[in-house]
Amino acid sequence: MSLFPLESNPDVMNKFMHVLGVPEKYKVVDVYGLDTDALAWIPRPVIALILLFPCSEKYYTHAQKEKEELLNKGQEVSPNLWYMKQKVSNACGTIALIHSIANNEERVQLGEGAFKKLLSDSKNMSPEERGDILVKAEDIAYKLITTHQELAMEGQTEVNPDEQVNHHFVALVEKDGDLYELDGRKDFPVVHGKTTHETFLEDAARVCKEFMERDSEDINFTVMALVESE
Repeated sequence: MSLFPLESNPDVMNKFMHVLGVPEKYKVVDVYGLDTDALAWIPRPVIALILLFPCSEKYYTHAQKEKEELLNKGQEVSPNLWYMKQKVSNACGTIALIHSIANNEERVQLGEGAFKKLLSDSKNMSPEERGDILVKAEDIAYKLITTHQELAMEGQTEVNPDEQVNHHFVALVEKDGDLYELDGRKDFPVVHGKTTHETFLEDAARVCKEFMERDSEDINFTVMALVESE
């Protein structure tokens, strides 16, 4: 299965979330810079960052090295972390949103809708089983996928589900005092050190900077923040 790619467009992502039961006070906003002055303009609290980055050879080389290092030394992952594998092409934008919301469910207080049903039904599933939900496209997954497709068509860029996409979305979230990179294409979540609700934005911005520094010749990065805004 292959979906239309979702744009890195806050308006599109906000429609997606709100249609599926996320309260309207939670919004995705653009992050225009990662220095202290630029971060100061972002509404607080910030509960997740979503990064869109180019899938270059440098990225794949680093990802493979990182995987080998983590397999060798291990890492402690919270049992409360919600993580799903990506098994549907071009679904990374939707999965980044799901990861962002699922790991802040106690803060977001979801209304009735597809997101709440997904999290309830998948609570005790493995990441692989959660990924299979979108593949089967039944019940709640059908609602998620049809909403994704409809809103992808509303974007400003012409979309083609069969065209190779060279960019990828990941989510950065805090869970039980640790900063996690959640990428459904990786074998496991990546822990990027300690963080708190108060320092999350600055800590997550540091991880985004590391992505950019590894591919410093490419300017095609986009960062968005999921915030609580009255």
